[in-house]
Amino acid sequence: GEEHYNCISALHKSMRGSDENASLYWLARMLEGGEDPLYVARRLVRFASEDIGLADPLALTQAVAAYQGCHFIGMPECEVILAQCVVYFARAPKSIEVYRAYGNVKECLRTHKGPLPPVPLHLRNAPTRLMKNLGYGKGYKYNPMYKEPVEQDYLPEELKGIDFFKERAT
Repeated sequence: GEEHYNCISALHKSMRGSDENASLYWLARMLEGGEDPLYVARRLVRFASEDIGLADPLALTQAVAAYQGCHFIGMPECEVILAQCVVYFARAPKSIEVYRAYGNVKECLRTHKGPLPPVPLHLRNAPTRLMKNLGYGKGYKYNPMYKEPVEQDYLPEELKGIDFFKERAT
């Protein structure tokens, strides 16, 4: 019932608040109450990207490994796998940078008036002669061939200069 959602919310917020003690309590309360460990593991995968993100990119690896470990061995053995992951997440630095930036991109797409801008010609794949003749891929700079980053636009002209990491797109 509702306690299912209340407990996962408490776990999530305890990890977000870096309270390892409370995080373990809410995890144990869920598992000892019969919660599916794979449900908890799936929520941990989401947490790794949503709340920890780039502050600790290995968090996502930890979460996926915990999910796989739970899938392989099940309860009660997997409880310690989940406990380790929960404590790791509570102790990890947090960043919502990617989560916020992706939200800005979605907002930009939802509020765009008219048809979406086309993919710039230089970014298009040109597997046929016709496409090459139409200018697909023309002028594209293949970054690995350069020692320094190349100057090249990757967004449509209408979005030139926008930085989804710094501003809300409208």
